[in-house]
Amino acid sequence: MTASPDDLRQAPLYRVLHALARDETSSEALTGACLAAIARDGHLNAWTWVDAAGALASARASDARRAEGRPLGRLDGVPIAITDAFDVAGMPTGLGLPGHPGLAAEDAHVVRRLRGAGAVFLGKTNLDEAAFGTVGRNPHFGDVQNPAHPGRAAGGASAGSAAALAAGHAVVAVGTDTLGATRIPAAFCGLVGHKPTLGELSARGMATALRRLDCPGLLARAVQDIGLVLPVLAGYDAGDPRSRKRRVPLAPPDWVPGELKAGVVADLGALGVDAGVAENFSTVMARVAPVFGSALPVALEVAPLEVAATRRAALLLMEAEILAAHGPRLGGASPRLLGLLDFARRKSAADAAAAHRRLDGHVVQVRRVFEQFDVLLLPTVASPPPAWGAEEPANLADLTALASLAGCPALSLPLPGGLGLQLVGAPGADLRLLELAQVIASVADTGE
Repeated sequence: MTASPDDLRQAPLYRVLHALARDETSSEALTGACLAAIARDGHLNAWTWVDAAGALASARASDARRAEGRPLGRLDGVPIAITDAFDVAGMPTGLGLPGHPGLAAEDAHVVRRLRGAGAVFLGKTNLDEAAFGTVGRNPHFGDVQNPAHPGRAAGGASAGSAAALAAGHAVVAVGTDTLGATRIPAAFCGLVGHKPTLGELSARGMATALRRLDCPGLLARAVQDIGLVLPVLAGYDAGDPRSRKRRVPLAPPDWVPGELKAGVVADLGALGVDAGVAENFSTVMARVAPVFGSALPVALEVAPLEVAATRRAALLLMEAEILAAHGPRLGGASPRLLGLLDFARRKSAADAAAAHRRLDGHVVQVRRVFEQFDVLLLPTVASPPPAWGAEEPANLADLTALASLAGCPALSLPLPGGLGLQLVGAPGADLRLLELAQVIASVADTGE
């Protein structure tokens, strides 16, 4: 029995793994189909660097290992897309900035873990300039187009990874998530997006946006796929100062949904959420309510957390971090980016200290929230994907920032129209979030 590589490149990871294990297809055939799709879809501006020869060589090596009965790991032969913010040995790490930065000498930590599991790297995907944006706008490599909603923004900053996955260029994708840069494009492009607990995945070898919050993110077509990839990437890394070293593993997926204390964000209007998005969210919550049995979700107001103001404090730190980390490469940056960075230049060390204190306060406030609740439910984005070329909405990352600023894990399920349903848990609750998300996806029209 054979399976069409063109069908499989658009299938969930678990289906692809089944096909490879049963010899229904080869990695070389699947990788070739992905590369052909990339070549056909150049108008999407999803990629900044494609290594066709290297990918096909890796795929053939994977097929040879499988033929000998010794695959490297669970992802052996799987074509993967990765945002151009991670070092991949032999490829440039552009971070969406102009000029050629030279070739990376070694792999980022997550790349090394993926390579050790046998993944096939197709190349590097496009992103907002300096990973600073929410709509996939890049004046140097072209704005990323949305294959799921043509004429609409693809989200950002991991826009290229989301567009590549939505278009069937890869089977799974890796992005970055500092304030929502994986979950926003996941929603806009109809995918599942996961930001792990801060420190669960090493950020070593990932170009800096804001080290305090920087986190690798995962994009997939199904929640189950996230559960397959996350354990491959997770683990302590002494080379990352924020890596979590635990005596026990991630909290096991042992939640009983009917006994969960779920907080549903109710004050969406005060958070600037579009009326249509709020109505859609209420409809989804009505469908999801039976999952929680007698423990009905409790309305929760998060406006007192002042997430928008804290996100702006984080943006100041992000601007300062970009200046410090990438200064020599900013000479050819766009006037838009340079204008944003000028704001940080005008601020003092005391301003930066005040911003850090504000973020610390948010961490404490969210910890108190999770003394009352096991999981929070809220929309992923405040508005549908804006028209391509339209002005970037100022509040697009406010809903995703709630989790990012506190280091919490968060997962976005796709909803029709480029929207998303977001689940946020306490730090360490990643596997429990995945379990609950699978249950919710089975009863709600998430489009997964």
